[in-house]
Amino acid sequence: MSCKIALSLPHLGCFLFLSQFFPQPLTARESTIEVFILAGQSNMEGAGQVKANPKQNGGKGSLEYLVKDAKTAKQFQHTVDQTGKWIIRKDVHINYLGRTGGLSVGYGARPNQIGPEFQFGHVVGDALTNEVLLIKTAWGGKSLAVDFRPPSSGGTVGPYYQKMIEQIKSVLKNGPNDLPGYRGQKVHFAGFVWHQGWNDGLKKEWVGQYEANLINLIKDLRVELKTPHLPVTIAVSGFGGRNQKIDRRLGIIEAQFNVAQHALFAGSVATVETRDFFRPAAESPSRQGYHWNSNAETYFLIGEALGNAMVQLIQTPADPSTGKRP
Repeated sequence: MSCKIALSLPHLGCFLFLSQFFPQPLTARESTIEVFILAGQSNMEGAGQVKANPKQNGGKGSLEYLVKDAKTAKQFQHTVDQTGKWIIRKDVHINYLGRTGGLSVGYGARPNQIGPEFQFGHVVGDALTNEVLLIKTAWGGKSLAVDFRPPSSGGTVGPYYQKMIEQIKSVLKNGPNDLPGYRGQKVHFAGFVWHQGWNDGLKKEWVGQYEANLINLIKDLRVELKTPHLPVTIAVSGFGGRNQKIDRRLGIIEAQFNVAQHALFAGSVATVETRDFFRPAAESPSRQGYHWNSNAETYFLIGEALGNAMVQLIQTPADPSTGKRP
């Protein structure tokens, strides 16, 4: 199955000039690189622990534990090879603020952690014919109201909105250096993934602005990338699970769901539920509820939900007259 985006950014001319140095023909899978941008704050960075600490809950909630535990081993078996080593994908690449390579563990906030990118990359990599590049632009403790504030929201444009754009352009400009085996492929923006909300939930004023700010973020990014119907998936800020009662936190979740219902985004934006992925501290590597208790299963499931929603958006045929998907 090929990945067909309704409207994609034209390939970068400087990339094509390089193809003259690679006379061998490209295979179908190599002809295009599908680029996904993963953005947000600390929960997009990812705090899912990779290594099991036997002294801490017997290692429960770590990726090493999940791969070996009889209850979850089957679900996680695609992440390791026959010797138990972490698989490094050659068809899914990642650039996380300069940390680059084939998709594997270690692209969370720290090298011993994972975030949503881990299983998201596996899902889209398995579903799409073309090679995949994940550009991860995430910084901890950043708000949408101020730090990621998009131009259309008025006021001062957020410095991390600008950094996000700069990072995307920088990665694509330096593509040959960041992608092993780059051979002059076309570059298509295939999707945008958002997981953020903690900081905006600190102030009622910011909660009230959140829906409009996220709508503006998507609109402005689409203009910036010249991809008017760029597929977008949003993971709600569901830390705390179904027991979350704080009105500001629930207000952020409501706003995140509302964005996908906006008429302008019909069929091109999807919001995914995450509250059922929350795991208690007793089953997790830490007690940081705002970081999903550092539970690797949680981050894995968030990435899976985001990936499945993204694939569904991409695969749904678009109306040729509008470019929108039903």
